[in-house]
Amino acid sequence: MNLKKVVVIGFVSFLTLFVAAQTEQSRSRKTIAERLGYPADSRLLILHADDFGMAHSVNRAVMDALENKWVTSASILVPSPWFPEVARWAQEHPEADLGVHLTLNSEWATYRWRPLTKPAASLTDAQGYLPTDPSFVNSHATPNEAESEAEAQIDAALAAGIKVTHLDTHMQTFLRVPRLFKVYWKLGERYKIPVVMGKGRTVNGIPTGEVVYSDGDITVNVESLPLDHVLLMTKNVPQSDWLRNYEGMLSKLPPGTYELILHLGYNDDELQAMTLGHPNWGAQWRQNDLDVVKSPEFRKFLSDQKFILINWKDLNRAMEKP
Repeated sequence: MNLKKVVVIGFVSFLTLFVAAQTEQSRSRKTIAERLGYPADSRLLILHADDFGMAHSVNRAVMDALENKWVTSASILVPSPWFPEVARWAQEHPEADLGVHLTLNSEWATYRWRPLTKPAASLTDAQGYLPTDPSFVNSHATPNEAESEAEAQIDAALAAGIKVTHLDTHMQTFLRVPRLFKVYWKLGERYKIPVVMGKGRTVNGIPTGEVVYSDGDITVNVESLPLDHVLLMTKNVPQSDWLRNYEGMLSKLPPGTYELILHLGYNDDELQAMTLGHPNWGAQWRQNDLDVVKSPEFRKFLSDQKFILINWKDLNRAMEKP
């Protein structure tokens, strides 16, 4: 099936090629849970911290969360100025589950980063920074320059000694238009590193069963994707309802494999200045997420709900098994 344009659904976009009918072989395959030694009806969950490397405040929070097992995985903003601190920490913590958070955007007003590749005219604004708005990337970024920049980010992480377990995409820019989605998927194949995608749409934590399509120039077997859904906090949630919103989102999930994306940070002067004018995913937002994942109430909720916490190293191991 070939479609001319990508359907972008919900608050997070996931692109997959629809497989019309499962073969008998695919039906008989073990689930991810079974391949990891858990019952087939288990709910597996990755607690995933985005934007590692964005700021010292963010780094401190993510390091604390990984070391205390409040989260199980994180992905790194390689072009950001605080990447060297992450690289040093990663060398001291080889057990950490770390991916590359491929970025074609630099969204903050007072704190910016530039591409690693030069020149990259289709990727930069008038000041030479990666653009603030994903729509600029949608309309301007060429596949060649986007691919070169993504390769540079992956290569920089590998050169720093980081054992990259997965690739994901900052602000979903590699999932918004077909030409960039193809780059994203092919990078995963070339580096033999899984890319983060879900099999379908999730609204407020409820899987709808809808399938999202690509234009067909690449082949993505839906059944090969390890994640059923990727979940994210929605906008305009009061701070007082933060924990309750996550509980409502997660408690509705059926058996399957999920990733919950979190944005961690300490609400200090540094992060307030960097995220000035951005309440969404800003300093208080990141403090809220940190407060939730470290809270005994959230840990008890996960235990009571019988969630099994895993990471991308686990999924990589599961994907190697039939």
